[in-house]
Amino acid sequence: MTFLAFLGAMGLLITVHEWGHYRMAVACGVRVVTFSVGFGTPLLRWRSRKPIAGHATVFMICLIPLGGFVKMLDERDGDVAACDRSMAFNRQALYKRAAIVAAGPLTNLLLAFCLYSASFWLGQYESKPILATPQLNSVAQAAGLQGGDTILRAGLSRDAMHDVVSMEQLRWWALRQNFEQGTLLLEVLSGHTQRIQTVALTAPQAQEEGGEALNGLELFGLGPVWRAAVIADTQTGRPAQRDGLIAGDLVVSVDGRHIDDAKQLRDLIRTDERVRSSGPQIWEVHRKGQERTTLEVQPDRVLEQGRFIGQIGAHIGAPAETVWVQSNSLEGLALGFARTRDAMTMTFDMLGRMLTGRASWDHLSGPLAVAEYAGQSASLGLTAYVSYLALLSMSLGVFNLMPLPVLDGGHLLYYLYEALTGRPPSPQWIQASQRIGLLMLLALMAFSFFNDLVRLGWIR
Repeated sequence: MTFLAFLGAMGLLITVHEWGHYRMAVACGVRVVTFSVGFGTPLLRWRSRKPIAGHATVFMICLIPLGGFVKMLDERDGDVAACDRSMAFNRQALYKRAAIVAAGPLTNLLLAFCLYSASFWLGQYESKPILATPQLNSVAQAAGLQGGDTILRAGLSRDAMHDVVSMEQLRWWALRQNFEQGTLLLEVLSGHTQRIQTVALTAPQAQEEGGEALNGLELFGLGPVWRAAVIADTQTGRPAQRDGLIAGDLVVSVDGRHIDDAKQLRDLIRTDERVRSSGPQIWEVHRKGQERTTLEVQPDRVLEQGRFIGQIGAHIGAPAETVWVQSNSLEGLALGFARTRDAMTMTFDMLGRMLTGRASWDHLSGPLAVAEYAGQSASLGLTAYVSYLALLSMSLGVFNLMPLPVLDGGHLLYYLYEALTGRPPSPQWIQASQRIGLLMLLALMAFSFFNDLVRLGWIR
């Protein structure tokens, strides 16, 4: 599944990118010699049965699916017959050359918009926007949020609050707040008092100025969706089974402390002071067919990353409550445009943070991470896979617009210089910058590949 999802993603995104270059070149009257998806040994090679007049393009699919290229007729690559010189790339007006180069990444951005819109049209089940218990000493806890609270609306100002129908939408608003450095406003229905109030969340100053990852809701001490504190299953011989817990038990309280949700219970098991002593915890559970049952549960003491934590050998948490989310045609287009715009803004912002040292380079992902996430999204269903393809397409478009000499953005930088000075950069300068750009790109690829190996646990 992962390999096929990866091939499908790379095949689509590369083909669309190169098709953008190809179609713009044809429209500008430039002969395209080769259209290749992939590098290395050609696996398939063919010509169009109905070639465009003046063109005899060779189409190829090659062995290594990590890129592609469109080779155009160009006098800098060799002699060109006098009758064909009008179709050479180097003979075209500046605006035509710039349009051909820009067409690739812009086509990727257009594809991202189409895919995001399609994901909203397809619809999917998403988690209800019900909060799990916030982390101790977090922004969310200080604001008075509790496990079981439902988010009704969110926004970055009181005049622009939007309905929130799922946890995924709430995560997106949190990410926007992270990157726009604003205050996230939440309209909250309390799970305890059933009162509605508006809560303002501002990211911790240390996080905003530091180089750590910006993690959306996690930055405020939120993250997991709300799940009831139900024992899903128990492991043989571990405390949960040994002390009488069974699958389906709903934990009501521990040592007299009311339990709101599964996250609160897991945190209590891991960090409770009783883990360091010999005394058991007093659990009150609601069991089917009975009123309530009181049990004594003694968590095991387990050494993890240099400290002792408690474990009971059970999976805790009922399935999250879900809601079907789907948009009509116009809503899907509007949401697709907004999501593409926001994703681009966040990506450029993150690149800026990485270049200025305000964000960690650990964010950089390579082909192994792309393959892993492609497989994971495909396993979640068509809508999740389409959304991931949209994110990849947008990322590819933005990456290729970077002003690195070997990328499309680097070539556009040359054309900007030519437009400002009236002459192109010298061949010697271009060759030197291309070498430097290639070394930088190779270093970037090596670093991203290393990050993948660390993230997957292959290197520690």
